[in-house]
Amino acid sequence: MRILFAGTPEFAAIALQHILQAGHNVCGVLTQPDRPAGRGMKLHASAVKTLALQHGIAVEQPRSLRLDGKYPEDALAAQKFLQMAQADVMVVAAYGLILPQWVLDMPRLGCLNIHASLLPRWRGAAPIHRAIEAGDTQTGVVIMQMDAGLDTGDMLLVQQVEIAPEDTTASLHDKLADLGGTLIVQALVDAQANKLVRTPQPVEGITYAHKIEKHEAALDWRLSAKQLAQRVRAFNPFPVATFHVNGEVIKVWGAHPIAETDADQVAESTTKVHGTVLKANDSGVRIACGKGVLCITELQKAGGKRLPVAEFLRGFDITAGSVCQGAAP
Repeated sequence: MRILFAGTPEFAAIALQHILQAGHNVCGVLTQPDRPAGRGMKLHASAVKTLALQHGIAVEQPRSLRLDGKYPEDALAAQKFLQMAQADVMVVAAYGLILPQWVLDMPRLGCLNIHASLLPRWRGAAPIHRAIEAGDTQTGVVIMQMDAGLDTGDMLLVQQVEIAPEDTTASLHDKLADLGGTLIVQALVDAQANKLVRTPQPVEGITYAHKIEKHEAALDWRLSAKQLAQRVRAFNPFPVATFHVNGEVIKVWGAHPIAETDADQVAESTTKVHGTVLKANDSGVRIACGKGVLCITELQKAGGKRLPVAEFLRGFDITAGSVCQGAAP
């Protein structure tokens, strides 16, 4: 089969690598335009573009695919690119542009999407982050037959994954990206053999994984310690949870709630203002929350390195009684 691929970040690049390693014929790639990044704000190619060029695959980078939109010249160029590819199927993974109906209809077998959640839970842009933030214990990957809706298409393949208590978005991303690559290769084999079975998504249990915004990183000490620990894990590696103390913005890379069996510490937290440091030593910085105590174990100050709490406290003084505030990154 001739396969078109549409995707942008590392999650998508891993899927493309699986497809290439399986020996499939990838006849073209759509990816987002190069973006400025880093201190020098130089243009950087997406992970998918970099991989495609390494394999000599033609790449198109439209700003939009809407023929009646802001960049009709880009959409027309993409339309010509897709027509010339004469693809049997398009695989889509974290592309970042909405596919209009003319794109969905062009490949003979339509468009197959790799989605990192157990649909219909966490439709949308940030399913991995939101699953961890919500405290979900399970997630997975769905290979979906795309339609014009937002992640509303029929499911073709589904595989569940347990979310470990220590999983961050970074670690869970890697598990799901690898699984997505494995499942899409199987889906392509089944598609070629006309063995794919379409299952409509359940009408109950729909949730939306809205895009992660930088302002969400600021820790709100009115929340419970459990909720804050979930946010720390969800926002690792982006945008990274933060708080403000001693005139500095501190990033939080690791934290966990103190067990309720630590009765003295939990009881003390109920008499303190939310955000009050109860204890700061080599085992962690313990902070009173709306419910319970959050123990922070890995921190970073502006311009510094990520450090275990023992090393961090040797260079930055946080004392019991200090009151922490939420802080935008």
